[in-house]
Parts: sequence; C-alpha cells; structure tokens
Amino acid sequence: MLKSKLLHPEILRVLGSSGHFSQILIADGNYPFISKSSPEATKVFLNLMPGIPKTTDVLEALLDAIPIMEASVMQTPNGEPAPVHDEYIEMLPGGIPVKRMERHAFYDLVCSPMTSLIIATGETRRFANLLLTIGVVKLEENERY
Repeated sequence: MLKSKLLHPEILRVLGSSGHFSQILIADGNYPFISKSSPEATKVFLNLMPGIPKTTDVLEALLDAIPIMEASVMQTPNGEPAPVHDEYIEMLPGGIPVKRMERHAFYDLVCSPMTSLIIATGETRRFANLLLTIGVVKLEENERY
C-alpha cells in the first residue's frame, strides 16, 4: 500500500517514466483534450462530474510526487490572470516561475512531444489549465550518487 498522496496507478506509471523537462498538463473541464494535445501524451480522465476533482486537488497530489521546475498558465482573452492562477502560485514551492501565455501559444506548448501526461479534471473555473515542467531530484548535502 502506498503512503503518498498520489495513488492513481496510471498517473504514477507515466510520472515514473517521465524525466527532467517532461511536461504534465492539469486540464480544466473545457480543455480540448483530443485536438490540443500530443498524440504521444497519455491522457487520464479524472473528470467525474463538474467540480470534481478540481485542478488544485490534482496539483496537491502531484506536488507530493514530483519536483517542479516551472509552470505555465493560459491567460484570459484580455491578458489578465484568472483568479485560480493566484491559488497555483500559493501552492507551488517558492521560486518556481509561473509563465502566463496567450491561449494559442499555450496550446502549442502542450502539443509538443515533451508533454507526457494530460490529466482531465472536472474543474469548472475558466482558464484553469496548468502545465508543469518536471525538474530534477536534488540530493541532500550529505548524499552522493
């Protein structure tokens, strides 16, 4: 039995085979999963019903499982950040840059072969898509390879 927050076997499998610079999309319920994703990306549909789970629920589980080096969000049409973006910034470890991207540039980034996993949520807040880039596991000062 696992003791970590993340228990989903398919998500764990893909994360285990992803490496540094791989990207993980936590997608809201409006994201066009089929047309705006890499064919190589594994798609996991957690969207049980509207609002369940939220993107922040998935982010909480992923933060316990992988190192994150940067994050990207989709801007609203007027260029303003969506309110959920502030929640992401609060949840992410300090110092992780959050890039705000125009919608089509965001789609292009998700469609790259670097995106290994797309997680569909039941998130109903608009522009709640979050693309995470996996970092490296840092050794403690006294650890060696």
